[in-house]
Amino acid sequence: MAVLLDTPRWPAHGTVWAHLVSDTSLAELHAFAARCGVPRRSFDLDHYDVPAARHAELVAAGAQHVEGRELVRRLRASGLRVRATERPARSEVARRWAELLPGHPAVGEELAVRWSEPHRVYHGVGHLLEVLDRLRLLADGGEQVGRAVVLAAWCHDAVHAGATPADEEASAALASTLLGPVVGEAGAAEVSRLVRITADHAPGPDDAPGRVLCDADLGVLGGTPEAYLRYTGQVRAEYRHVPEPDFRRGRAAVLTRLLDRPRLYATPTGARLWEAAARRNVGAELVRLRAG
Repeated sequence: MAVLLDTPRWPAHGTVWAHLVSDTSLAELHAFAARCGVPRRSFDLDHYDVPAARHAELVAAGAQHVEGRELVRRLRASGLRVRATERPARSEVARRWAELLPGHPAVGEELAVRWSEPHRVYHGVGHLLEVLDRLRLLADGGEQVGRAVVLAAWCHDAVHAGATPADEEASAALASTLLGPVVGEAGAAEVSRLVRITADHAPGPDDAPGRVLCDADLGVLGGTPEAYLRYTGQVRAEYRHVPEPDFRRGRAAVLTRLLDRPRLYATPTGARLWEAAARRNVGAELVRLRAG
């Protein structure tokens, strides 16, 4: 557990800069930076940029000086490293969180780190952004999308180990822990309730928030055939540890239960946007799964 600082080598704005990181958590990094007066605007997804003039001061305050390669190695090992290919999406995630709860950046960063875990192929930041975008489409269609629904979208796959409903239960517990101090116990409890519903995507007929959230999450089923094939490939990659016959059997059971429903989408807007395409896509996937 350490805050690390490398040698200043990167020129900009008339000086050279070093990187300040934690090999444990962003919470530790932010706490150290705040204690030392490092401005929050210097934070860039997984590190603070600090000028050479402050290097000795920060080391004296407790930062451990390491060379650049060691800093990168330990940052990668911690799981906090944001790769170059992820930076545009992670930057957009940070911007969306700032719009939603601007006074609580640490919570958004904690969620962003979880959504960026290396084992995620489908359930990563791309999926989070797509669900948020579909919530906006539903709102544009006249559905009521309150803050609790948006927060539940942020939290619904925050824990993802590939086990349902254990993942949803763990994500709901995390939502309660992170959001209780931010939106109050009652608000956090509603977010947790909505997260649990995504385990089976079966909200009650009078659960308007749950219906909106589930439609946004299942909207991926109603994409173009090409987008749907990308989605199924990503899902298979996440479950690459599962033998092919077992995966086909389990996936077919899930899809069959979905198609057996009178409607895949619970809101009028969701049904209008995605129902017909989703039934075609899911039906075609079932044919492929059963054909082997």
